[in-house]
Amino acid sequence: MTFTAKQIADFLHGEVTGNPDVSVSSFSKIEEGRPGTLTFLGNPKYTPFIYETAADIVLVNSDFVSDKPINATLIKVPNAYAALASLMAMVEQQKPVKEGVSALAFVSDTALTGEEIYVGEFAYIGEEARIGNNCKIYPQVYVGDNVQMGDNCVLYPGVKIYHDCVIGNNCIVHAGAVIGADGFGFSKQEEIYRKIPQIGNVIIEDDVEIGANTTIDRAVMGSTIIHSGVKLDNLIQIAHNCEVGENTVMAAQVGVAGSTKIEESCVFGGQVGIGGHITIGKKSQIGAQSGIISNTKEGSEVMGSPAFPVKSFLKSSIITPKLPEMYRRLNAMEKELAELKKKLSGND
Repeated sequence: MTFTAKQIADFLHGEVTGNPDVSVSSFSKIEEGRPGTLTFLGNPKYTPFIYETAADIVLVNSDFVSDKPINATLIKVPNAYAALASLMAMVEQQKPVKEGVSALAFVSDTALTGEEIYVGEFAYIGEEARIGNNCKIYPQVYVGDNVQMGDNCVLYPGVKIYHDCVIGNNCIVHAGAVIGADGFGFSKQEEIYRKIPQIGNVIIEDDVEIGANTTIDRAVMGSTIIHSGVKLDNLIQIAHNCEVGENTVMAAQVGVAGSTKIEESCVFGGQVGIGGHITIGKKSQIGAQSGIISNTKEGSEVMGSPAFPVKSFLKSSIITPKLPEMYRRLNAMEKELAELKKKLSGND
């Protein structure tokens, strides 16, 4: 579909600077802008590209002031990145909607499915499962017995939802994710590890998005809980009996050990490791590759392994490359001190 700058500005309640009749039909990155596309400037470090981009329309923040002429038409909005997201969502909604249950899918006779759903080829929906309205279940998805799923959910190909798990409304689970596999629970008896049955489940509340190949383990007893608004990247591991607070976000390869409670609005960088049986205070920010082995307070900003306050970590990172030279100098000073002591003791 093609839209003019004026149409886009009207949709976004923005202000056009330039040609209101220029039209676009696709998106591009500002540094790779192409004619007929729209791009955006959200990060100031990309500002030089706005003067040379070949894109026809650029979304910019309302306070943007150019230093020299710009060929593209600008649309000024309060938040360029948020405006881009709104446009992309609108375009996404224009795509054809998949509906109907494939003849090659299996839906149990005791399962209840809502209106306007899609179930793709070789998908499986188990006994007593409950699927809400307007859900999209792509090919090769497994939905186990007694699973409950709300409205407007999307399960992409290869997702596995084990028995008794609960998924709220407006959730997206990407390809290969596994919800409700057994937690890593074993009891050592002499030299043998005996499996502890994992008889709980996983509860995922509303508006949660789960990345590809992420795994969320079921509880030993009770529930592993992912609260509303959580966004999980790809390849994340959430262990049994964990609780992730609402509006928390995690980048790829985060690992959370069992029975850990993460309070609301936390931010985790990639490859963060969280120890078990601890609490991460609300609004904590954990830097990439950090290792957390104890509780954090509300609003903590930590980094490193084991993690400590970010400001201290940055100071330490400046010193670390100097350690070999400091070590060499310290050894030399110790030798000089030893020789000095020897001379002084000789004079006695």
